[in-house]
Amino acid sequence: MEQQQPYQQAGGGPGARVLVVDDDPTVAEVVSGYLDRAGYVVDRAGDGPDALARAAAHWPDLVVLDLMLPGMDGLEVCRRMRGQGPVPVIMLTARGDEDDRILGLEVGADDYVTKPFSPRELVLRVESVLRRTRPGPARPQGTLRAAGLSVDRAARRATKNNAELALTIREFDLLAFFLRHPGRVFSREDLMREVWGWDFGDLSTVTVHVRRLRGKVEDDPARPQLIQTVWGVGYRFDATGTASPGPAPAPAPSPSPSGEA
Repeated sequence: MEQQQPYQQAGGGPGARVLVVDDDPTVAEVVSGYLDRAGYVVDRAGDGPDALARAAAHWPDLVVLDLMLPGMDGLEVCRRMRGQGPVPVIMLTARGDEDDRILGLEVGADDYVTKPFSPRELVLRVESVLRRTRPGPARPQGTLRAAGLSVDRAARRATKNNAELALTIREFDLLAFFLRHPGRVFSREDLMREVWGWDFGDLSTVTVHVRRLRGKVEDDPARPQLIQTVWGVGYRFDATGTASPGPAPAPAPSPSPSGEA
């Protein structure tokens, strides 16, 4: 992992509790040190059972979770934590294998960082995720409604036909953004910038989150009516919930995780 000069936090989320889960003591120590200097309260765990025990004792505001843990891997830890309650997760993966990153996002990780990484970048990712989950004066208020969907931005609660939706942090933000801008087409780069707040990053993150969100808000995710793909451009939210007229596309293989959904 790249060594950097200590990062001084520029604001957002001081005092939040972050659980760092990594079986490499050097990585855990460096990450914990940067987070501590940035103003976070840091707990550390070296394996899955220890992570679950520490989370039960002091529920974290965010988890930095290594994917490749001995015994119980990061995916299972993430699933079990999410079964106990909502918590943002940033997944660490030691390999450049895209399948690992996609798996992390599929189980509900809010972000991932591939080793080797800059500790300063990780702190910025932590700050970005927490800024969107912790209450603050800049948080948008009011309820957005369209096509049977309701998004209460202050309470961070979303429903479809009055049934509550179990959304991750990014899925909630993505849905709220779509509801705020019905009928407009946004590229994956646009969504990365507007929803994630980043001008860089792997665009497959957007693709996976759109696919997961469709699975929760569409009547038939295989034929999405609300979050529509505009081929070669990006995505559009149709508040009427009706597909655009036109000839049916020719059959095509399932899209790559790194391509448009």
